[in-house]
Amino acid sequence: MSDQLTLSLNGICRSFGPVQVLHDVDIALHPGQVHALIGENGAGKSTTMKIMSGYLAPTTGELTLNGVPVSFMNSQDAEAQGVVLIHQEFNLADQLSVEQNIFLGHEKTRGLFLDKAAMQAETRALLKRLNCEVDPSARVQDIANADKQMVEIAKALSRNAKVLIMDEPTAVLTTREADVLFEQVEKLKADGVAILFTSHKLDEVKRISDQITILRDGHVVSQGPASDYDEDQMATAMVGRDVSSLYPMRAGEVGTTAALEVSGLTVPGFAEDVSFTLHKGEILGISGLIGSGRTEMIEGLVGLRSATGQVRLNGDDVRFKSPSQAQAAGLCYLTEDRKGRGLLLNKGMRENLTLQSLPDFTNWLIDHAAEEVALTKAIEEFDIRAPTRHVAVGNLSGGNQQKLLIAKIMLADPSIVVIDEPTRGIDIGTKQQIYEFIHALSAQGKSIIVISSEMQEVIGLADRVLVMRTGRIAGEVSGADMTEDKIVRLAMGLDAQKEETV
Repeated sequence: MSDQLTLSLNGICRSFGPVQVLHDVDIALHPGQVHALIGENGAGKSTTMKIMSGYLAPTTGELTLNGVPVSFMNSQDAEAQGVVLIHQEFNLADQLSVEQNIFLGHEKTRGLFLDKAAMQAETRALLKRLNCEVDPSARVQDIANADKQMVEIAKALSRNAKVLIMDEPTAVLTTREADVLFEQVEKLKADGVAILFTSHKLDEVKRISDQITILRDGHVVSQGPASDYDEDQMATAMVGRDVSSLYPMRAGEVGTTAALEVSGLTVPGFAEDVSFTLHKGEILGISGLIGSGRTEMIEGLVGLRSATGQVRLNGDDVRFKSPSQAQAAGLCYLTEDRKGRGLLLNKGMRENLTLQSLPDFTNWLIDHAAEEVALTKAIEEFDIRAPTRHVAVGNLSGGNQQKLLIAKIMLADPSIVVIDEPTRGIDIGTKQQIYEFIHALSAQGKSIIVISSEMQEVIGLADRVLVMRTGRIAGEVSGADMTEDKIVRLAMGLDAQKEETV
């Protein structure tokens, strides 16, 4: 096999039963280049990547390596020929060490025994190549997400990857962690690795890519050098409509009546003496760096963590011991972990819209007719797209999972909704829909708290933004002060430091 590989897809089609999901897709990955594959959820990106890496066979069409037709029997066959897929969800065993994960299933031996010295030496060399200082003996569950991503890449390189397919590699990374990843991608390019990169973050696509292919409904709708595209052009090609106005215009004024008053809220180890007021009809953003205590503070508020302090809901003192208590009082929380804690992935949509979400039927036997009515309403109001209403939720796209989770919460008719990372891992077209849902809820008089790692998201959605740092409120911005620079300075303690020295 050559030291460098060009992987090409030529006229690739793929059908699942009577449904054709890819139509004559042509893509070529060249050594030393990053080729971005972008499109809405459901556009065919995952199917394309699985065909490239041996997880699926094409229905028709041809794959070639350096111009020679190839047919992968499975993913192991593809890896043996230098083509490796890094999945969006970390494919690592948390209880095993970094070294054990890198060689899992490919252990080195000397005679009948494992050659631990050789595996440790190669692990150190791979991590050094990636400028990653994590200890090879550290358990994966104890290392940072950025290091986990580097371990995934090291694992791929240990398989002699010449074509590296990266599925949403920055979805769970902070901006700083993503910067580290991109530095390593540049080194891989310099080594002649051909890279396919998918991301819903179009600024990253523009930054890192040499070539771009855009899919819509299984068709290649645009393809060319990255220099030919700006972010608006990419987004418009992806969704087939103008999305330059991503955030809806604010309709009406925010009320002055307090819906939620929080005073001195402390979540041991995560948040201390947090106080704020949320008004009726207001969209309040909460920003801050990873580790600032944003999510943990809210989890303390809704009863997921032990907390002290005073909470008043619509003027009444409350203390929640569980999210179900908070929901019963009219405060609903949408977790950032929709797959792990928000939805039952192996169940259908109707089963996920549980009886607890239907207050009119509480304490009654399950009324299947009522559940079907609720499901129909959810599908229509939140534009949930699925091949059938009986499909397992785990088979829905991330955007449709998130819309289902919103629909599930809204069946309880809350007066206050807290949404943690509302659009993580979601394409730009569905983002626009979710932003419209949020504004519509606010226009109905509901109060919204949005927690997001994307500063443009909180700036675009919120009436005010609270910035957290090391478990405390570092400041509040509104109006003309709602800028990325101001939020970053507060999040990093720079403005506070400046004030102290004046």
